[in-house]
Amino acid sequence: MQRDLPPDERLNVRTSIPFLAFHLIPLAAIWTGVPVEAVVLAVVSYFVRMFFITAGYHRYFAHRAYRLPRWAQAVMAFGGTTALQKGPLWWAAHHRDHHRFSDTEQDVHSPIRGFWWSHVGWILCDRFSATEESRIKDFAKYPELRWLNRNDWVGPASLAVVSFLVAGWAGLVIGFGASTIAVWHGTFLVNSLAHVVGRRRYATSDTSRNSLVIALLTNGEGWHNNHHHYQASARQGFRWWEWDPTYYVLWSLSKVGIVRDLKQPTPAILEKDLVRDLPGDPGLRAAAALRRALRSRSRSPIGV
Repeated sequence: MQRDLPPDERLNVRTSIPFLAFHLIPLAAIWTGVPVEAVVLAVVSYFVRMFFITAGYHRYFAHRAYRLPRWAQAVMAFGGTTALQKGPLWWAAHHRDHHRFSDTEQDVHSPIRGFWWSHVGWILCDRFSATEESRIKDFAKYPELRWLNRNDWVGPASLAVVSFLVAGWAGLVIGFGASTIAVWHGTFLVNSLAHVVGRRRYATSDTSRNSLVIALLTNGEGWHNNHHHYQASARQGFRWWEWDPTYYVLWSLSKVGIVRDLKQPTPAILEKDLVRDLPGDPGLRAAAALRRALRSRSRSPIGV
């Protein structure tokens, strides 16, 4: 129930209207049609923007899993803004808090508070709307990143114009609009289902899991238990069969000198704390305890 939540954790209907209304854009395909060029544009836009989120916002800005020259850092930040997931400093700062407090009451989007909350509810309340620059001082020192963070509309507006020029109104509706919605929910799945569905290879202090399906949808982010086990790694598919195209691109960029100091897990890290859904898994025990605590406090089962 909304009334059981602190005011700043309740759904802010007014500020959520643009996000919710955006989901109606694909309906305009009734008038624009769905030409092949718009579909191709949507698919390319989806995976390119997903790369900027996974490689840039996540593995670079949130975790510093590799190094970039300043110009490439700015390109990565601008590319991330085209996904309409706010600015790089906002995104990375909150993600760092997720890892710092993963699956505790301080976690910004733990699915222990319900699927809706972890998937999108936390974004639609007021509590997490501000950028906590104190959490990301290492990147907040760059004026160009602060500018992009304040003006996070520039990237998506630019992409929308390009989409229209490439494929007309269908390019805007399908190539940009529908693709943006898909990128949103593909990214959000890592926050929600990747802590619920899949297997646990490592005994982490949270409920993170590995999922091939989510990895296919997110350029390799589905190996979430691997990631929580060793967050500093630029490679999240630890085994050769774990599909991780974000890492493959970063590895290729490292060969031409753009990416440097690409971090990977050592053999010792790969073999440490191995487990597979064992009853004694500390992450599962902690999750069960937190669920009981939340129920005892009559917290909403869905978060918002």
